[in-house]
Amino acid sequence: MDLKTYLAEHFPNLTLEPPLFYNWDVAIRFELGIPLMFGINKEHYMERVYHRSLELFKALHDQEDEVLLITQAYFADKPKHKVKKLNLYRKYIKKKEPIRALRLEILPDLDCEPDETPDPRNNMYRYWTKCRIEDLKYRQLIKAICNHDVGIKPTIYHRVYFINISKKTIFHIYDDRGCDVISPSREALTDIYKEYNDWILDYDRERINNVFWDSAKY
Repeated sequence: MDLKTYLAEHFPNLTLEPPLFYNWDVAIRFELGIPLMFGINKEHYMERVYHRSLELFKALHDQEDEVLLITQAYFADKPKHKVKKLNLYRKYIKKKEPIRALRLEILPDLDCEPDETPDPRNNMYRYWTKCRIEDLKYRQLIKAICNHDVGIKPTIYHRVYFINISKKTIFHIYDDRGCDVISPSREALTDIYKEYNDWILDYDRERINNVFWDSAKY
């Protein structure tokens, strides 16, 4: 399955960049960690972040679901000949087939103005492959994503997106503070909106309620 074709069909005109929540109409932003708690008890803070991120992921994904695992990376500090396949795929995918099928698309300097010359150092490297949830060590993968900004290893520094082909959703943890989920249809996210309503980020709650209120009456 071609990534561009899939996105064009189900998520037309979507920019696969954070913040996904503000790039798409049918979207929910969940709070994972409370920043004030981090300075008080880092261990307790991360336990909450891991718990919420994993519960939300499991609520959106079944073991047999097919997903596109996408990683968007920048290598401005590395010479071109040293840019290689990410260890992320070898480390967190159990089967060899998805790793062998790994695709790479190099997107030139996305912030370049029309009258400017693109700087190769600002190229984005987009890796992706298709697999099933059961093929992923998703618990370890999600924890490593959440560790990005908190000084805990293992850590994944790149942006990681889970596109659920079976359910037509996109799941993205933007950092330890929160995650975004989007879909072409309200119905695909109604259950998670209802079940984890208390976890919705209050700052964006009004906007989210305006989208889901009619389809999620209790």
